[in-house]
Amino acid sequence: MKITLAGQGWQFDADAPDTVLEAAEQAGIRLPSSCRNGTCRTCICLSTSGAVRYKIAWPGLSLDEKREGYILPCVAIATSDLVIEAPAASTF
Repeated sequence: MKITLAGQGWQFDADAPDTVLEAAEQAGIRLPSSCRNGTCRTCICLSTSGAVRYKIAWPGLSLDEKREGYILPCVAIATSDLVIEAPAASTF
């Protein structure tokens, strides 16, 4: 799957079983993160296009956040191409 960071225009590939966060790191892109298990919400970002599934049953997102398109890249696995907004992303 192709992941695009909307603000920066960067792209990287993410294929299962890698999470969006892991794939970003492998591509030299740093997304904010801390716990890496879906609870701290440090990595929360908005997905404006695409779909994910989660490695855990209930990631730390409210139903409203899920409906609005927010994802937790540390436990999200892309199931289609994604466009995400992660303003604090940087490169290594």
